[in-house]
Amino acid sequence: MSLIVRLGKKNAIYLPRQVVEKLKLREGDKLAIELRDREIILRPLPRFFDEGIEYWSSTSTEEIERESEELIEHAEKED
Repeated sequence: MSLIVRLGKKNAIYLPRQVVEKLKLREGDKLAIELRDREIILRPLPRFFDEGIEYWSSTSTEEIERESEELIEHAEKED
């Protein structure tokens, strides 16, 4: 699938409905952005906490986000 989108206010990119439906994205989902030369690559990140599922871990969402940010920073330093 190849589509054209326009850069909006505050550099926002709005994904076409066909893309959102095909990838089963929903508001609040996180996307990884990768730059390769003059290309932008967006990859949906996995959802760790889906509604209705109980988890045994006592780790908070904030702790997970903090850890993931540290991992991203570490990965960027390696590049």
